[in-house]
Amino acid sequence: MFDQETLDYLVALTPKRSELIEEMEQYAAEHSVPIMDLVGIESLLQLMQLNPPKRILEIGAAIGYSAIRMATALPKTEIVTIERDPERAAMARSYIEKSGLGNRIQLIEGDALDVVEILEKMPLFDVLFIDAAKGQYKRFFELYTELITSSGIVFSDNVLFRGLVAKSNLSNKRLSKLAGKIDSYNQYLMEHPAFLTRVLPIGDGLAVSIKK
Repeated sequence: MFDQETLDYLVALTPKRSELIEEMEQYAAEHSVPIMDLVGIESLLQLMQLNPPKRILEIGAAIGYSAIRMATALPKTEIVTIERDPERAAMARSYIEKSGLGNRIQLIEGDALDVVEILEKMPLFDVLFIDAAKGQYKRFFELYTELITSSGIVFSDNVLFRGLVAKSNLSNKRLSKLAGKIDSYNQYLMEHPAFLTRVLPIGDGLAVSIKK
């Protein structure tokens, strides 16, 4: 976690994005859509490019920002992304169409806890990217790690929750409860017998879990 001056420096170092991506970033900022922050997404893409996956499953499409960024950076990768909010799913479809990447990005509308049967009929995934309802991360992990390959990797975003997971006396009960759930998820990942996990202090915290 960095101070604002350092974050501004890192942002200034990132490559220029396309007009569509910048349009999406502006829309997200104006409409409070929770997309991955710039330093975080750039770091995620760099990690994925080390060993480009053939298939990615994303839990939490929002307006399609991460899916489009991944498909752009990984030109041979297919992405399936899930979004439960109808308005955001509609925006995601629109942006995916504008991007010209609809042949490699498949959007499934519905709650990720309810559509697992659809995904079970598909080929296995090399990467699972979890970036949806924070209180459900453990359930997402349990459901969808069954659908990744033997060498699969799981990326979980926002696992530091703006640093609140490290604070023991939060006055806001809702934030305290959610921070507690995320902390429990982090502990679950670290103790999981089938995965080796490390939490990287980039963006809002990125957990990288590798199948043993």
